[in-house]
Amino acid sequence: MVEPNNAPLFNIANVLTMLRIALVPVFVWFLLLDAEGSLTEAFGGGLEAQNGGWRWAAAGLFAAAMITDKIDGDLARSRNLITDFGKIADPIADKTLIGAGLIMLSLLGELPWWVTLVILARELGITVLRMVMLRTQVMPASRGGKLKTVLQTAGLQLMLLPLVVIAGWLADVAFWIMIAALVVTVVTGADYLMSALRLRRESKGAGAA
Repeated sequence: MVEPNNAPLFNIANVLTMLRIALVPVFVWFLLLDAEGSLTEAFGGGLEAQNGGWRWAAAGLFAAAMITDKIDGDLARSRNLITDFGKIADPIADKTLIGAGLIMLSLLGELPWWVTLVILARELGITVLRMVMLRTQVMPASRGGKLKTVLQTAGLQLMLLPLVVIAGWLADVAFWIMIAALVVTVVTGADYLMSALRLRRESKGAGAA
């Protein structure tokens, strides 16, 4: 069996992670094309603009990218392809994709900026904290952290769909899922911070002893 540190850098799990990062600008481009189509529709555009085809494409791409997140994680564990690069690149890929979705929805006026800014501030802050702690302690993802990711993904996925075409009430459902994601994001961020402080105190206590 290949040891984690000896796993080749160029493996299927890491390739999928890099593919997910490469899809981010394409995802943003699809949303920009949809915004342009909405403007065209407002000024009497044609059927293509009215069908929201680019929005469907963006939503589909987001779903496909998030599916690869599960696939590359399963492959890395089952085939023992865990690498230091993957440990860093995988969360970066997730946060880049989700962050791009939040920012674009706020730019399009569909998600309040304060929601996006609070989530992004927490994600950036905890990522930096975990990287600093990595020198002495490993802080694994908590159940709350996993729930946070699920809620953020579900809320974004719903908001990315052209919900007006499907059912208007789904827009309210999507928004409240995002609010739930915001609450869990803040709570888990505070929990990570408290855990880091506790680990720091324990580490200093052990050193003194």
